Amino acid sequence: MENINRRDFIKGSAGLAGIIAAGYAPSLYAAGANERVRVACVGYSDRFRQSLLPCFLHHNKSLNFDMVAVADLWKKRLEENAVPGLEKALGHKVDAYRSDVELYEKAKDVDAVIISTADFQHAQHATHAVNAGKDVYCEKPMAEDMYSANMLLDAVNAKRKAGFAPGAVLQIGSQRRSGPAYHAAKAFLESGRFGKLTYVDLCWNVNQNRRWRRPEDLVKSLKKEDVDWNLWLLDRDPSKYPFDPRKYLEFRLFWPFSSGIPGQWMCHQIDTVGWYTGLLHPLSAVASGGTYAWNDGRVSFDTFTTILEYGPSKLNDRGFQAVFSSRQTNSARGNVEKYHGPNGTIDLCSGRFTSEGIEHPKKKVNEKLTDHYQAAETAANTGGDKMTSAHMYNWMTCVRGRKDPNASVDAGYGHAIALIMSNAACRTGMKATFDENKRQVMVGGKVWTGYDSTVVKCRG
Repeated sequence: MENINRRDFIKGSAGLAGIIAAGYAPSLYAAGANERVRVACVGYSDRFRQSLLPCFLHHNKSLNFDMVAVADLWKKRLEENAVPGLEKALGHKVDAYRSDVELYEKAKDVDAVIISTADFQHAQHATHAVNAGKDVYCEKPMAEDMYSANMLLDAVNAKRKAGFAPGAVLQIGSQRRSGPAYHAAKAFLESGRFGKLTYVDLCWNVNQNRRWRRPEDLVKSLKKEDVDWNLWLLDRDPSKYPFDPRKYLEFRLFWPFSSGIPGQWMCHQIDTVGWYTGLLHPLSAVASGGTYAWNDGRVSFDTFTTILEYGPSKLNDRGFQAVFSSRQTNSARGNVEKYHGPNGTIDLCSGRFTSEGIEHPKKKVNEKLTDHYQAAETAANTGGDKMTSAHMYNWMTCVRGRKDPNASVDAGYGHAIALIMSNAACRTGMKATFDENKRQVMVGGKVWTGYDSTVVKCRG
């Protein structure tokens, strides 16, 4: 990799040669229902270990999936945690690789991967996998910059045009799309009883000063010689970002490796807005944020608010507004997902449609949307919760059936645009928009790339 231009490698044609010509012909998976689907882990993170792996193990035997390999850049974590942890959970040997690049070069028995790496790496690592002919379950956010988002969308679309050859079934980890209560709310919004959507109230508050921090002894144990720092950076400039174990292990606190709150929390709730309305992205975003409490060297804000203006949709031909707010310094108000209209309010946190906000309603309403209600988990690494388990199951069945899963690349592309717009607005203090022809977030009429922009200087 040191002798290869990183962007050329990422955009290269590895794995594309020989894929099926036009038409949606079945793959080996669909043709051989009894054949085992062999999966590798890319990034042995806490999220993978505590949630994605348990969810995989809920279904792997019944669907004939197995996990055969793991790739991780940190030698210590790979050898001391990943390999023994997976071998204990699976009951058999797994192969170890020092990077996803090495995995695709050397592993001959891997059909699909589960990616749980740093936020800014998701789309590029998923592109590596798709171009290498693998199916992908990729954690959210899909991308933190439009360069990466466009790269992955183009890679998957190339496979689609070639007939869904191996490497095209990609699930983004937006597990609400596999939740029964969220499907019930969508059906209710489309039934006509709700009326026109006018306002979406989204909130995610906690009081956790250690959220996204790692134990100091763990941070100190990460040595430069035990990790390929330049490969971890991908297309971020190593001359600007020298080796820093905090950035590697606490990446959610440091832009440009994560936007923090928008990429971690907003993308879940704003994804649902795009799903329900059929809108790819907001018309505009304004935002503000700051670090008001946790003065520990972080760059990501501990308090953040964005106002997103949406255009006409099937739920309102005049458009609507969505507001997302979040803080890590006080948990009052907690988690909120409410859709407001002239006939009442849908509360996704309780799974009910009520008369809240309607003055002197002719008939008070308080009805549940489904008998299969399940609130979305708001804690990190939820230990294999039912919604993530259902999402994993959806991906695994789609791998066998060769079809798009509930949260395809198109869904991830939509939430990526919204979070990038919000992050751009917050870091520049200006209104952000999206240019569909350029496929770029715009600030002040110019492209905003964020991490290496010479057009707009980032604040903070």
